[in-house]
Amino acid sequence: MLYLLVRHRVADFDKWYSVFKSHAEAQREAGLKDLQLLRDAADPNIIVCLFKVDDVQKARAFTGSREAGDAQRESGIIGEPEILLLDEI
Repeated sequence: MLYLLVRHRVADFDKWYSVFKSHAEAQREAGLKDLQLLRDAADPNIIVCLFKVDDVQKARAFTGSREAGDAQRESGIIGEPEILLLDEI
């Protein structure tokens, strides 16, 4: 089973979360199932998203897409997100 882990810093959690939720359909279409959203205990503006990946090709295409980049800018992500494709052991 494959997973996608995304870690990033945001300027404003509420703004980020609103944009994140509005892109749920695009995430599903990319074969991503939202498993867990986490916030850093020491810095609540550091967010970790864990998705189950149903289709690795669609997931890779989505993470590099213009739509994903536009959502990152709109939501107030600071810097480049860390994106890892993980395989279950």
